[in-house]
Amino acid sequence: MLRIGVVGAGYWGPNLIRNFTQHPECEVTRVADLSVQRLEHIQGLFPHIQTTEDYRSLIAAEDVDAICVCTPVRWHYPMAKEALLAGKHVLVEKPMTDSVESAQDLCSIAAERGLVLMVDHTFEYTVAVNEIRRMVNEGVLGNLYYVSMSRLNLGLLQKDINVVWDLAPHDISILNYVLGKTPTTVSAQGRANIVSDIEDVAMLTLEYEGGPMAYIQVSWLDPSKVRKATFVGSQKMLEYDDMESLEKIRIFDKGVDGPKHYDTFGDFQFSYRYGDIHTPYLESREPLQDECRHFVECVQDGTEVRSGGSDGLAVVKVLEAAQVSIKDGGSRQTIPS
Repeated sequence: MLRIGVVGAGYWGPNLIRNFTQHPECEVTRVADLSVQRLEHIQGLFPHIQTTEDYRSLIAAEDVDAICVCTPVRWHYPMAKEALLAGKHVLVEKPMTDSVESAQDLCSIAAERGLVLMVDHTFEYTVAVNEIRRMVNEGVLGNLYYVSMSRLNLGLLQKDINVVWDLAPHDISILNYVLGKTPTTVSAQGRANIVSDIEDVAMLTLEYEGGPMAYIQVSWLDPSKVRKATFVGSQKMLEYDDMESLEKIRIFDKGVDGPKHYDTFGDFQFSYRYGDIHTPYLESREPLQDECRHFVECVQDGTEVRSGGSDGLAVVKVLEAAQVSIKDGGSRQTIPS
């Protein structure tokens, strides 16, 4: 049995507690949180779990083999580092840390000690994203021209990070996973409308070498909750709407072709293709359940980590470069390899 300790029982922690508790080969033994109310709530749901306000006692506990860090971003690095140094495997909420330097340090410690370091990039475990990845890799869409992504809602405004660090990690991790590579440059623009120096709306432009341009729009100030991505290829186009319960993916047999040869301007005609719209069947599964199952497999069997520390580091590199771009008026920033 893999014994799990969870630090943070606020918004996301209870979801991990539930999924790990339901796994037949692991158990959640301890939970830490500063809120007594949250700890009482967890004990009401899971009476067998020991609770504490001191996360360090949880990390030091002998009946804990792995730690889940579900706290505000500023605590990800120090808590994950303490856990790794204590010989615990770590699953940390996105983004992995708040700087490239600290993310690199976590990767180094995990590698040196032979420990699993996984980042909670939940969308990499969704059936829809994995289907998109398959279609892109198999060339179903043809040559991929560009990707447009929107992640909008009203709130939740954060106190310590801006909307880019809060929402964009989802879309960046999806892009890197689907395309199988990381971007080379990023430019970003953002504005702080509500709280000074904390951008609540932003737009990112990412360039992938030999691949498509990608545009990511994020906002805490939109009246509607939007989770959409459009992949435009030379053969077909794909629309992914995560808010849809049944038809999350729609494939459009649409495109445009220019003439191969023409002698005069009058001969120049574009050829537009308007075909059918196809909606593939997608099995309904909770992605977090698959993620938790994968974490257990990685610890127990040495399975290669899908959303490992290197993936988390790649996302943080984009976020840090995007932050520099925003402060520099949208300048194009090279992302370190």
